[in-house]
Amino acid sequence: MVCALGAAVCFGTATVLQAMAARAASAQGGRGGEAGVLLRALRQWRYLAGLALDGLGFLLQVVALRSLPIYAVGAALASSLAVTAVVSARLLHVRLRRGEWAAVGVVCAGLAMLGLASGAEGDLGGSDALRFAMLGVALAVLGVGLAGGRLPERGRGLVLGLAAGFGFGVVEVAVRLIDSLAVPELLANPATYALLLGGGAAFLALTSALQRGSVTTATAAMVIGETVGPALVGVVWLGDRTREGLGWLAVLGFAVAVAGALALARFGELPQEPAPSAAPEISPRPSRRSGA
Repeated sequence: MVCALGAAVCFGTATVLQAMAARAASAQGGRGGEAGVLLRALRQWRYLAGLALDGLGFLLQVVALRSLPIYAVGAALASSLAVTAVVSARLLHVRLRRGEWAAVGVVCAGLAMLGLASGAEGDLGGSDALRFAMLGVALAVLGVGLAGGRLPERGRGLVLGLAAGFGFGVVEVAVRLIDSLAVPELLANPATYALLLGGGAAFLALTSALQRGSVTTATAAMVIGETVGPALVGVVWLGDRTREGLGWLAVLGFAVAVAGALALARFGELPQEPAPSAAPEISPRPSRRSGA
């Protein structure tokens, strides 16, 4: 759980640092559009530090997934939105409403309940059918991401956000389906390709969602997709369980943590400029994350 929470801190802090770098790069002017902004941001220490934190967060996520049930790790990763909210309030002067501070507390309470109730990771290795199923989901997410611009405007953010969540969920499940890190076994394991394709496809879908739809809707859908689906896979097919007699507490903690994260969905993307109002302007830059 320490590794899962560490990953959330890394992802949430990286989002703020990268937003600060992107904002400074935009203020410098110059040509090149979004590509130019990215190149200028890459020359700033904040953006590079954010990338380093993303990499560290992914490694911590992998370690957590090898030790904890997927439902606990997924809820912890969703709490990165709470980290982003708190850090952005400090560094970007984004004003948090009272309800949003309460949501941060709700997330912490949910994670505390999960920490108390979570057992060890399941002892089932997963079948080849499940490995190929994850690869199929990753391919479907890729298709949705590539078709993002052609989706109906109404509901586009919801569909792309869910697709991104499923892609990140594939990454979570695929980590559990990789039994050996030996090169021959990795190359022969469909879960390896599901992990790589799922992360890339999720990033593509999330980028399209933030550019073409409601950020809040897309982020909320992503949180649901990356927590509920993988949690069910872990319980049904991989043997994830809770501590004896604490199943109810795990369910309650999971629901509370995810609900708190959904209340902070607007922090799926940060403002390019500091805004004193309670609803800052949202920019189209993807905010995170894992392995992408």
